[in-house]
Amino acid sequence: MIKVFIIDDHEMIIQGIKSLLEDDTEIHWTGSAKTPADLWRHLKSNKPDILLMDINLPETNGIELCSKLSELYPDIRVIGLSSSDQPSIIKKMMKNGAKAYLLKDASKHELITAIKKVMKGEAYVNYTVSEILKHNKPERSLPVLTRREKEVLELIADGLTNTEIAEKLFLNVTTIDSHRKNMITKFDVKNTAALIKLAVSEKLI
Repeated sequence: MIKVFIIDDHEMIIQGIKSLLEDDTEIHWTGSAKTPADLWRHLKSNKPDILLMDINLPETNGIELCSKLSELYPDIRVIGLSSSDQPSIIKKMMKNGAKAYLLKDASKHELITAIKKVMKGEAYVNYTVSEILKHNKPERSLPVLTRREKEVLELIADGLTNTEIAEKLFLNVTTIDSHRKNMITKFDVKNTAALIKLAVSEKLI
């Protein structure tokens, strides 16, 4: 029996993935976490075989979490499960220890195939991800900012703190910090200052 766990901060996604897996007799759903802190608490007493991991998480991003998890729990096989189709994100996730990568619109068959292949020690990306990587070229344009990311980035550039931005956008501070960290990862820069410099030079804001 393959023990599967998921970390994702959206309950709808968690329940949707659970429903796709619950009929497979070879897979045992062991639970979910919405934050890295929840995950670390769970792993103290229960270790899954497969961990489905979102990229955009509160407190830290999936790429950093995957790297740390691979170091501390090398026997747990991570499958990146995200809405991000950015080649740089996919490559970083795989480089940091993920054994497979799926977009969240993957089919039930693709998800179950990924779990079973990874359990056998094989790497896996579905057709959509494979095509993204195949056609990725160094000269491709920069990642696209979502509307919310652009709002947050513009306010950071204006000198507002996370707390001030959260109040202005009616969001919590953790969400703002998560957006900031995710943009740093997405644009492959070292810190917020470098992110702002890039955004200004590329006329993203």
